[in-house]
Amino acid sequence: MIWPSTLRVPAHTDKEVNRKIEQTTIKKIASAALAGPAALDRRLAELEREWDIERTLEANAGFFSLLGLGLGRTVDRKWFLLPTVVAGFLFQHAVQGWCPPVPLFRRLGFRTRTEIDQERYALKALRGDFKNVPAITDEKLFAQIGALLQTVRR
Repeated sequence: MIWPSTLRVPAHTDKEVNRKIEQTTIKKIASAALAGPAALDRRLAELEREWDIERTLEANAGFFSLLGLGLGRTVDRKWFLLPTVVAGFLFQHAVQGWCPPVPLFRRLGFRTRTEIDQERYALKALRGDFKNVPAITDEKLFAQIGALLQTVRR
């Protein structure tokens, strides 16, 4: 099955890893919300610099392809196999949303662009960037942030 682009990686990620990524996101949102407007701005700036899993895969594929080409040219022709394997991984990821490095990167906390954007929009909503979004109170902050993330996923 070919999954929609926004669901490919989470669909092929262990449920516990997805849960941990979501819990980390909720904690970061709550921390910024409780610390005030300057913290919301700082967290939004951090999100602008965060590498998503696609960029991470592309950078690693480029590195290992160049490494394989260099070693194939200078050490042993067998190293030319490395760029071929890497290209296969990239193709597999493009079609299925999974390739062997994905579980490792997900366990390291790399998120999809959609997951990063969900946090971004939740922070912007807390900052008051959007109208008609209910105010969040401290007593039910975590539950309300979870509901807010569900809203921005639609």
